[in-house]
Amino acid sequence: MTSIVFMGTPAFSVPVLRMLVEEGYNVLAVVTQPDRPVGRKKVLTPPPVKEEALRHEIEVLQPEKLTGSAELKRLQELNPDLIVTAAFGQLLSEEVLTLPQLGAINVHASLLPKYRGGAPIHQAVLDGEEKTGVTIMYMVKKLDAGDIISQVEVPITEQDTTGTLFDKLSAAGTALLKETLPSIVAGTNARTPQNPDQVTFARNISREQERIDWAKPAREVFNQIRGLNPWPGAYTTFDEASFKIWSAREVNGNSHAVPGEIIDTTGRFVVQTGDGQALELLEVQPAGKKKLAVDEFLRGVGQLYKLGDQFK
Repeated sequence: MTSIVFMGTPAFSVPVLRMLVEEGYNVLAVVTQPDRPVGRKKVLTPPPVKEEALRHEIEVLQPEKLTGSAELKRLQELNPDLIVTAAFGQLLSEEVLTLPQLGAINVHASLLPKYRGGAPIHQAVLDGEEKTGVTIMYMVKKLDAGDIISQVEVPITEQDTTGTLFDKLSAAGTALLKETLPSIVAGTNARTPQNPDQVTFARNISREQERIDWAKPAREVFNQIRGLNPWPGAYTTFDEASFKIWSAREVNGNSHAVPGEIIDTTGRFVVQTGDGQALELLEVQPAGKKKLAVDEFLRGVGQLYKLGDQFK
């Protein structure tokens, strides 16, 4: 029976771990990030992968940094045949990568070499891509640069957000890994080097990427809104207060309006963009309020927002 150490942290990784257990692989331990404070009350919360591991009574290791830690010594004691990672959140040292005889593999949520880095799903939506996918790859010390073992494409619809695409890619990655693992164990898998001329990066989302620039085209702002849903959220400002926008759709604009100007509040809430088009806002969150569907917003606090007012 092939022994595996699994490394992952968010909900994206949970189905992968569950599949390994259900397929009868010997999961010796799970390595995940430490518990973190969550929400306004800063409640210390375990990562989703930890919760799944405990349900299966699997040993859990949570180093702040794996290199030089007691948890690394424990991995060396376990001596797994294979390391499988999926959205773990830490770079692995050469010491870890060379530990298992079958190597270390990663379930990466893009069609490598496109979108190496920590936010490939966000970036695919932000860029308005029509497809993305999952790559099973060997891990090397350089970020997401290892040889490709297998890939699967996943279409992106205009209705997709980063949240819905996370779920699609998690399911696709789990299925692809299930299909690919037997050949890795047998040593018969494909191994294709990445083309360095096609490399692009998807770095972690910055605060600057969250703010809406209404001078941009409607399509670009639309992609920004859905690309930052459900986290961290696209925002604008009104009277210097934050105003998050969670959902919108493209509509015709007003040629006499300026970018960011509110041009319709009659049963809908429409804001001008920079290309002569506009966005109808569907779900919003003014500062200090919960998320509101636009009809509820317009019946309440939305009455403070008038035609001609401008988001900045």
